[in-house]
Amino acid sequence: MHDDEARIRNLIQRWAAAVHGGDMDVVLADHSDDIVMFDVPPPEDGVRGIGAYQQTWPPFFTWQRSGATFDIVSLDVVAGDDVAFAYALLRCGTEEELQRDPDNRLRLTIGLRKEDDRWVVVHEHHSFPDKG
Repeated sequence: MHDDEARIRNLIQRWAAAVHGGDMDVVLADHSDDIVMFDVPPPEDGVRGIGAYQQTWPPFFTWQRSGATFDIVSLDVVAGDDVAFAYALLRCGTEEELQRDPDNRLRLTIGLRKEDDRWVVVHEHHSFPDKG
């Protein structure tokens, strides 16, 4: 595995563990000030900037404490010299939700850029399949 790919994989795994643990400092640590995120809950046009990104997490952390999971099932990384992307599937739900739909997966796409030999997340997109 290419060194940058391994670094990015570790960054994403740290981030996912921090999300599951409700550790805001680590969730924000490797994100750019100009992050853009499209998430499952509103607003549908996304959030822009690290401050807006930070504000999205407290309700999720509260939900996580109810016993929900946030576990990476698969993760693929493609890295160039100064930009990269990753895509993943995660088990994300409460025990009841996952019992009702055990194959449901949160889809995650992350865009990164290298700044001073450090990878930072500039874009996140979270979604669930539309089963309606």
